[in-house]
Amino acid sequence: MSKLPHQLEREGVVVTKLEELLNWARLSSLWPMGFGLACCAIEFMDTQSGNFDLERFGVFPRPSPRQSDVMIVAGTVTFKMAERIKILYEQMPEPRYVISMGSCSNCGGPYWQHGYHVVKGVDQIIPVDVYVQGCPPRPEALIGGILELQRKIKSGDLVKQA
Repeated sequence: MSKLPHQLEREGVVVTKLEELLNWARLSSLWPMGFGLACCAIEFMDTQSGNFDLERFGVFPRPSPRQSDVMIVAGTVTFKMAERIKILYEQMPEPRYVISMGSCSNCGGPYWQHGYHVVKGVDQIIPVDVYVQGCPPRPEALIGGILELQRKIKSGDLVKQA
């Protein structure tokens, strides 16, 4: 006679859906590839220091796009770099997530109005899951963005574009 899920849980057996288990594993081990382009990259590096300890959130930075599942775009995106960002994004394995960090990455910052070389937001090139505000954003803001990404992964709110 088979037991119901709530009976198994009382006996110490965890019962869940496969998708929920995969989402838990994904949010508990985010491997970001930093893509620092300007002053926001300094704040991104500071977030990885011992003062803030991203590893306690399961965030372990990787140097290669083929080992990463999160791209953190930090800084001003120029048209010259746009193609390279797209190539690196396409090299990342699925599922992949993007955090846009700082005003320049989010919307072009103060440069897009008076310059011909700045993209008006990295979302013009690749899909962005979380935006971190600030110029430059503090490490606490980036940690908040990572926690927001983890929340979205857990709830299944992310709809990835092909």
